[in-house]
Amino acid sequence: MKWSVHQLQKLRHKGLNLDETIDVSQIKERNPEIREVSPIRVTGRVDFGTNRYTFHLTITGYLILPCVRTLVDVKYPLSITTTETFFTTSEWKSEDENFHILEGDVLDLTPVIEECILAEIPMQVFAEDIEGKETAPTSGTDWEVREHVEVEQKIDPRLAGLAKFFDKQDN
Repeated sequence: MKWSVHQLQKLRHKGLNLDETIDVSQIKERNPEIREVSPIRVTGRVDFGTNRYTFHLTITGYLILPCVRTLVDVKYPLSITTTETFFTTSEWKSEDENFHILEGDVLDLTPVIEECILAEIPMQVFAEDIEGKETAPTSGTDWEVREHVEVEQKIDPRLAGLAKFFDKQDN
């Protein structure tokens, strides 16, 4: 989702409505918790101002994230509404926190969309229903889960006489 400043200037009077599907699967490299990313649909419009472009966006799709209890795949839906403003000069005046200074002649919206998606990922995701699904793995590379067995503690024969000594003192 790239536009040159010249292209945006041509669209100033006509307006620009967005409805595109983009591939942002490279965000899996930035966050290893993300197992899969659906194609992301971006809809919205652009408001043109003096030395600025304001994008009113709705970002939808889903991520596959691991359940923190069982590590099964959880489909996490995304529905993000954001307003991103790009200024063409460093002289900006905005109360909005979502602003960017445009460097060069090309406005690329994809990195901004990726940041919005990464910011929406929750700390923990829980699977609703794990019936019939695989549970957490019981072994892996160089590790395996073992049963915890209570071992009866045996008294060291060298200290057995000491235990009898304390019993005699109590009587």
